[in-house]
Amino acid sequence: MTPTAPPRRGRLPLRLRRARVAWDRQRPTWREASPALIAEALGRARARPSGNWYVLGASHALRADRPLARTVAGREVVAWRDPRGHLVAGPGACPHLGAPLGDSPVRCGVLVCHWHGLALTGAPFAGWEPWPAYDDGLLAWVRLDEAGGEEPTDRPPVPARPPASGALSAVYTGFGACEPSDVVANRLDPWHGAWFHPYSFVDLTVTGTPGAGEEEDAFTVEVSFKVAGRLVVPVRAVFTAPGPRTVLMRITEGEGAGSLVETHATPLTSAVAARPRTAVVEAVLATSDRPGFAVARRAAPLLRPMLRRVAGRLWRDDLAYAERRWELRSTGRFPG
Repeated sequence: MTPTAPPRRGRLPLRLRRARVAWDRQRPTWREASPALIAEALGRARARPSGNWYVLGASHALRADRPLARTVAGREVVAWRDPRGHLVAGPGACPHLGAPLGDSPVRCGVLVCHWHGLALTGAPFAGWEPWPAYDDGLLAWVRLDEAGGEEPTDRPPVPARPPASGALSAVYTGFGACEPSDVVANRLDPWHGAWFHPYSFVDLTVTGTPGAGEEEDAFTVEVSFKVAGRLVVPVRAVFTAPGPRTVLMRITEGEGAGSLVETHATPLTSAVAARPRTAVVEAVLATSDRPGFAVARRAAPLLRPMLRRVAGRLWRDDLAYAERRWELRSTGRFPG
């Protein structure tokens, strides 16, 4: 290991590692990555309330001319913006003859069924009833009380975020054959970062775990993001799970302190499905107090696709991790 200290204010964030360490020569982490520790953290996360709220997707996915359609917990959901621009969500089947409303166009805030022209403004009509929905400016949420089975809340548990005016944001969505708990378990195993993602992370050390002097139920990690060759950006990050389907990674020291990665796992299939599917909706909110970061914010339309590609590469591997975990659990080859 060649640890690097978080950069000092006013200096370039890049650091030069003293020496490269071959992937197979880095310090093993399997003893620290205790299955019991991860399972206990997952159990506490699953016991936290969600208010029956589920993330549908990115707010920008709600276009003016078409709805956002998704199956959540085995229920067809359709969402769009009403004539006032407010988010509306409800059953995805037309109450007339069951047409898929997700395939229908939106005209001036009115969803028009493409089978027979039944028009929905978002208010109850012809047997169609809306579900509670919320747009936090970055993500769209829907509340499904029957699926969640908890005490409902008026609003979803949106985490504290960097001010939107000073942050660069992007949202990635991926899909896997697993349950939300498998996605959360992946995020509550920070030890795999430098082993499973050597193209992105090096010099990773978990310096704090729940029950080991941490002020909150959190994992604290010292890690360097790879840039090119021996150039890295060292940071300190804290992982928390404030709900049963959400994990937050917040940079607390180093370049981009205050930046946040929100990972939300939304079940697509019902709880009794033989083969579950889960959507991973990950929001990246990058911030920095460096003067040059204002230029990056102005270049957001160009940088967002790059941020989504980076998240997609990591999730290509992490969804394989989550899918493997579900396969082993479902066949009794690994405890669930």
